[in-house]
Amino acid sequence: MLNVGEYLKENGIKPSIQRIKIFQYLLDHHTHPTVDDIFRNLSTEIPTLSKTTVYNTLNIFVDSHIVNEVIIEDNEVRYDVVMDTHGHFKCTACGKIVDFDIDLSKLDLMKLGNVEVEETHFYLKGKCSDCLKTEKKN
Repeated sequence: MLNVGEYLKENGIKPSIQRIKIFQYLLDHHTHPTVDDIFRNLSTEIPTLSKTTVYNTLNIFVDSHIVNEVIIEDNEVRYDVVMDTHGHFKCTACGKIVDFDIDLSKLDLMKLGNVEVEETHFYLKGKCSDCLKTEKKN
């Protein structure tokens, strides 16, 4: 089990109660939450928590490379604690985002020439199996 306080320290982040709780929330909820989701779910547990604190904390995590921003829609930033390269599928009906594995060795980047890839994002949109089942029933 990960000691969140120690993990934050190892990554140069002062482990305040808010930071520990926000990172633990991301570990416990692989739903790619938004700032609002995190604030809504933690504000009862931490009454002094503000949306600004959540936003600033997530920015620290992103800058420290322990959390990724997931931006599938222009107006929506979500956060993901899984740092390994993977893709995201967003259901256009229910909004759920699901991770999927990607084999980077199968990508042929030779046509790009001599480049250095700094970021990799894979996003797919469509309808999830649950929404397709519901659609067929109606």
